Amino acid sequence: MTTDGLYPFLRAAPEPQADLDAAVARSTRDKIAEIGRLRAAVADREATALAACATAMADRFARRGRLYAFGNGGSSTDALAVASLYAAPGLGHRALPALSLPADVASLTALANDVSFDVVFARPLRAVGRPEDVAFGLSTSGGSENVRRGMDAAHERGMLTVAVAGSDGGALAEAHRQGRIAHLLVVPSQSVHRIQEAQTTVYQVLWELVQRALAP
Repeated sequence: MTTDGLYPFLRAAPEPQADLDAAVARSTRDKIAEIGRLRAAVADREATALAACATAMADRFARRGRLYAFGNGGSSTDALAVASLYAAPGLGHRALPALSLPADVASLTALANDVSFDVVFARPLRAVGRPEDVAFGLSTSGGSENVRRGMDAAHERGMLTVAVAGSDGGALAEAHRQGRIAHLLVVPSQSVHRIQEAQTTVYQVLWELVQRALAP
């Protein structure tokens, strides 16, 4: 029995370096063009929703509310980026209270180990969430059960619920239709990489709009 069918690259003749360089350059150009088109599509589709969401978030911050961001995997790093963007925006911008729930590794792993991974965001939000606060959930698929439950818990606490999802919005879109998510921003793509790149633009633009809304 041979493994050639499973690992053809082990015995394949190497491609000329010039051909490899050309293929990498072509792939890079294609990906840049793809994300450019996707960002434009999101801007056309979500412009009104972004403005409405920013206004609602600015109102909560004006009432001394906090933002709690959360997500899984790559979206957990986006949640950290969102919280840092609001809390430490740099000179010339207003710092706003924001925390990333996945950053609390002790609480997250305790809940995952002792209760269920499905409640790692819902439990903290039930404990600390207030009506003037914002719950900001991210999911590339829209189907993350713990993000959906976090949104439900935040809704029950009277918090402003904001979700950023990919594909068709998944379970988060259904929660939005049922009124448990106040603002849903969707990146219409099946590529996790492109979704996360476009979601970065979404939350950066949202932050800029919030800053403008709170400007004296």
